[in-house]
Amino acid sequence: MITGIKGTRLRRATAVAVTSGALLATGALTAAPAQAVTTPSIVAKGGYLMNNANSSTLYTKKADTPLSTGSTTKIMTAKVVLAQSNLNLDKKVTIQKAYSDYVVKNNASQAHLIVGDKVTVRQLLYGLMLPSGCDAAYALADTYGSGSTRAARVSNFIGKMNSAAKSLKLAHTHFDSFDGIGKGSNYSTPRDLTKIASSAMKNSMFRTIVKTKSYTAKTKTKTGSTRTMNPWINTNGLLSSYSGTIGVKTGSGPEAKYCLVFAATRNGKTVIGTVLASSSITQRETDAKKLLNYGFARLG
Repeated sequence: MITGIKGTRLRRATAVAVTSGALLATGALTAAPAQAVTTPSIVAKGGYLMNNANSSTLYTKKADTPLSTGSTTKIMTAKVVLAQSNLNLDKKVTIQKAYSDYVVKNNASQAHLIVGDKVTVRQLLYGLMLPSGCDAAYALADTYGSGSTRAARVSNFIGKMNSAAKSLKLAHTHFDSFDGIGKGSNYSTPRDLTKIASSAMKNSMFRTIVKTKSYTAKTKTKTGSTRTMNPWINTNGLLSSYSGTIGVKTGSGPEAKYCLVFAATRNGKTVIGTVLASSSITQRETDAKKLLNYGFARLG
């Protein structure tokens, strides 16, 4: 916007008076945008942003450098589950002691699933994506992997995650875990993770889950009674602090630092991106907001 022109519009190819009284030809005004969009600086080690409509790149910072992904890994976990043929979201899964022992042993984020409870696949997906439950991730991997032992099923499920990455032609992504608690070779890049999220967002159930702020599951106990779980709160603070946010997933860990895969829609335009290895929860959200603001400014 050009200040000093009171209510008048630039319609004619004539010179117009601006605040200083200087004369500018219309040609000069059209040659440069009214306001240049400044490329933001982010704290995160890596960042990427794209226009979700056509996958065109809007921002890069070490976008193709492999980094630890933390719980943003769970985007692929959910994507693989939701891609199963004849998926029944109401299928009940009995929570095993192994899932509970695993989160305790790893001091991992959890959905606090109770051993012996029957939990639907739909509920497990909410438990996976909102509180970032590694117990829910284990239950899903055990349910949707093939094999005669739990270890074999989990290994098979992780194989499906890697196959999905290959089918998306992601050259810098590898999973060795179903939840991000890797064994040294669980990594992706800001660009690859953004592509995984964009692909996952094509699924309506996934979109519904990742934009949900809070979800209360009612599970079945061993005795057949109904247990109302404590509400699962989405760890993605952007849902409450950035207008138009529609997802996607947080991640953190000693190696991963603070990560966030994010997406927002404004004025019919959707931008989606990733920041990896930021310095804190607050900072990863600040980084993401900077990129979102920049993306929407670029798209106009």
